[in-house]
Amino acid sequence: MEQAQPENHTGNLDDEDYPSYSMGAAASALGVTQAFLRALDTARLLTPHRSEGGHRRYSRYQLRIAARVRELVDQGTALDAACRIIILEDQLAEAQRINTALQHDHDQPPEPATGND
Repeated sequence: MEQAQPENHTGNLDDEDYPSYSMGAAASALGVTQAFLRALDTARLLTPHRSEGGHRRYSRYQLRIAARVRELVDQGTALDAACRIIILEDQLAEAQRINTALQHDHDQPPEPATGND
């Protein structure tokens, strides 16, 4: 009878999107309450992964977003406004990435014709 080999999860250590933090660990790392994290889920800013048992699991990327929300809330911004700011910041960053890529493509000289047409 063959024994099952344990899965190798070491590749997940560098994965920013791997849901490695439980709600308690995430709240502790951020210095927030679990209710704060649930509010971000309710606001649909973060959609944590759910374990087989239904427990929320957070990635490092999601923790960075939650930390930014906390920063805004600590400065006096309402939670719903902070969530909207984060969404707009993300959209702006994406638009800037697209603009940079398009500018790079535009600045590239055309490829020479091969004469095999």
